[in-house]
Amino acid sequence: MNTKLLRHLFLSGLLNAVSVIMAFSQAPPVSATATATAKSGAPTNAGLVNHYLLEQNSAFTNWDFGGSVRGRFEVKDGYGIQGVPGSVDFRDHGADVDNEYFLEKIRFRGGYTDKWWSALVEGESSLAQSDQRWAYANNPFVPGTVAKRGDGPEADSIELHQGIVGVGNLKEFPLALKVGRMEMSYGDERLIGAVGWNNIGRTFDAAKGRWQNDWFGMDVFVSRPVIPQNGVFDVPNDYDFFSGLYATTLKIPKNILDVYFLARNSSAQAAAAVPSPQFPQPSERDIYTVGFRLKSKPGELSGWDYTLESAYQFGNFVDKRPGAFTPTQKLDQSAYMVAAQGGYTFADWWGKPRVGLEYDYSSGDRDPFDGKHETLDNLFPTNHKFYGYMDFVSLQNIQDVCLSLMLKPTPKLNVTIAGHGFWLANTHDSFYNVSGVARGGTSPTLGTGYGVNARYGSFVGNEIDIVGTYAVTRFAQVEAGYGHFFVGDYVQQSLSSPAFGSQDADFVYVQINLAF
Repeated sequence: MNTKLLRHLFLSGLLNAVSVIMAFSQAPPVSATATATAKSGAPTNAGLVNHYLLEQNSAFTNWDFGGSVRGRFEVKDGYGIQGVPGSVDFRDHGADVDNEYFLEKIRFRGGYTDKWWSALVEGESSLAQSDQRWAYANNPFVPGTVAKRGDGPEADSIELHQGIVGVGNLKEFPLALKVGRMEMSYGDERLIGAVGWNNIGRTFDAAKGRWQNDWFGMDVFVSRPVIPQNGVFDVPNDYDFFSGLYATTLKIPKNILDVYFLARNSSAQAAAAVPSPQFPQPSERDIYTVGFRLKSKPGELSGWDYTLESAYQFGNFVDKRPGAFTPTQKLDQSAYMVAAQGGYTFADWWGKPRVGLEYDYSSGDRDPFDGKHETLDNLFPTNHKFYGYMDFVSLQNIQDVCLSLMLKPTPKLNVTIAGHGFWLANTHDSFYNVSGVARGGTSPTLGTGYGVNARYGSFVGNEIDIVGTYAVTRFAQVEAGYGHFFVGDYVQQSLSSPAFGSQDADFVYVQINLAF
C-alpha cells in the first residue's frame, strides 16, 4: 500500500472519529444531583465516559474511567533519519533526509480516589507506520547493545504507562505519599517533564512524598526512568537513579517561587541497561543540579507576565561523546543554564494578542583538556515546548532568542507564531540534538560533517513556526503546524564538503486529539 493511500486512510479515519465524538458530546448537562456532589469537593474528571457515568449516577464521582486517542501525520524534509547511513540534519544530497509517517497514541485508564487513598492504572499503545527511522540505531556505538529497526523510535505497542497507589489527604494532613510508575512534571518542564509531544512519553518508577502547609509545598522523590522497548514490557533503568527535592511557595506577592535540588547518579552499566533502548541512555555520571524558578502569577501584573529560571550543575561526568578526548576519565561537572521570558497580553484587542520575548542560554565545554565538563545535562525535559517545534535543539551548548505572537481569534481557536535564532554557546563543543546526543562526525577537518570545530561560526540558524489549535468540541481538538529552519554559518560550514552540501529544513504536521 503506497504512502499517499495510507495518508488518505489515516486522515479520513481521524475525521470520522471526530464526527463520532461530536455526536456523543452533545450530551445534556450533568444532573443536579451529580452537580451537587461535584461541588461538595469530590473530584470530577474530563472525558466522554466520565461525563456519561456521572450523568447516570453521582456515585461515579470518585471514579475515573476513560482515555484518549491522538493521531498525527508528520512530514520532515531535511532531517537526519536515525539508522540510515549518512543521513544527518540539513544534509542536501548523498543520503536520504526526507521522512513522512503516521503516529497514533491510545491510552486507557481506570482510577479511584477515596478520602485517604487513591489508585490509578493507565495503559498505552503507541503505534507508527511508514517511519524510516530505526527504533535503535546504536550510533554512536554502545558496547552491549544491538541496533534494531522495528517500527521506529516512537512505537511501543503495549505498555503500562502509569500504575500508582497514593496515600494521604493534604486537606486533612500535611503529608502524602505516591508509589508506582508515574509521570513527573515540575515547573515549566525545562529539566523534568512528561514529553507529551512524543508518541510514547516519559515515566518513572518512583516513590514520591509531599509535604504541604500554608507556606510552601515540597516534593521529595527517588526514581528510575523507564526505558521504552517495542514488543517488550518496559522496565526501568536499574543503573540510572534520579532523585530530588522540589519546593514551591506562593507567599511572594504576585509571584510563584520554585527551588530545587536534583541528583542523577548513573553507573557505567546504564548505557547498556537493555539491549535496544529506543531513547538514548546515559553514560556514567554523578550530576547534582541546584536551581530556582520565579514566575509571575496569572493576571497579577496588569497584562504583563514573566518567568526567570536558572540552574547550576556540579559533580562528575564520563565523556562518551563522539570524538571525546578522554573517553574513560571522570571529568568535573561545572555547567549552568539561564532562561528568561516575558510578554504582554493586549486583553482589549481583537484576538487578545500576547507578544513575548525569550532568551535561553546553556553552557558548553570551553576546553576539552582542562579536566572539566561544562555541557549541561538536560536531565529529563520537554524540549518541544521551548526551543522550536521542529525539535532540532536541546538545552545544551546553545543560545536561543525567540520572539513570539499568540492569538485567540475565537474562543475555540489558538494561533502561535514564533521565530528563533540559535547560536552555539561555545564552538569548542558539539551541536546537540533534541535528545541530548552530540551530532555525529569527529574530525575537525573542513567539510567532514558535524563535530567539534572551534574555527567555525557559532550561528546555527533561524527557525519560524506557525501552529494552530482548534477545539472542535470539549472532547476533540485539531492541531496543525508548519516550521522552516534557515541554516546558518555553523551548519553550512559543517556540511561544506561537495559530498554533503547543506539545505534548509521543513516540518508539517496535522494532529487530532480525542478524549473519551
